[in-house]
Amino acid sequence: MILISVGANLPGPDGAAPIDTCIAAVAAVGAIPGLRRTDLSPWYRTTAIPKSDQPDYCNGMIRLEGEMAPAALLAALQEIETRFGRVRGALNGARTLDLDIIDLNGAIRATPAPILPHPRAHLRAFVLRPILDVAPGWRHPALRMGVSALLAELAPQGIEPWFEA
Repeated sequence: MILISVGANLPGPDGAAPIDTCIAAVAAVGAIPGLRRTDLSPWYRTTAIPKSDQPDYCNGMIRLEGEMAPAALLAALQEIETRFGRVRGALNGARTLDLDIIDLNGAIRATPAPILPHPRAHLRAFVLRPILDVAPGWRHPALRMGVSALLAELAPQGIEPWFEA
């Protein structure tokens, strides 16, 4: 099982709303050769972590099946981000699109990039809550804890179902 986190909080280069960018990005990720999308979480409105004056994010999770080398998947995701106007700047800065590999078939690796599983996945409700939707039995490969237990350990974070304003 492959889990890819999707998020955006700035308009796309064509002026698209973050949720529209996220929906289009799901299609682009699903078109990566060798991968097959099996599920997509509902969308969530989340506050920035760490807290800042950024606009709220639209976040969700894609579940895929397939085999792909970690570096090749990272390169494919970064190419999609670039297509959707992503400019790498300040750490934790606002962005038009963010695609993160959360889990790649249970792989555990510290180097080279990407680090697997994602090193902060277990600390973020905007990652864990959508995982609960698409893979309720998922266990963090390194921590060996289930997604429900990880969610229960989090301090409250700003997350709610996405509803258009």
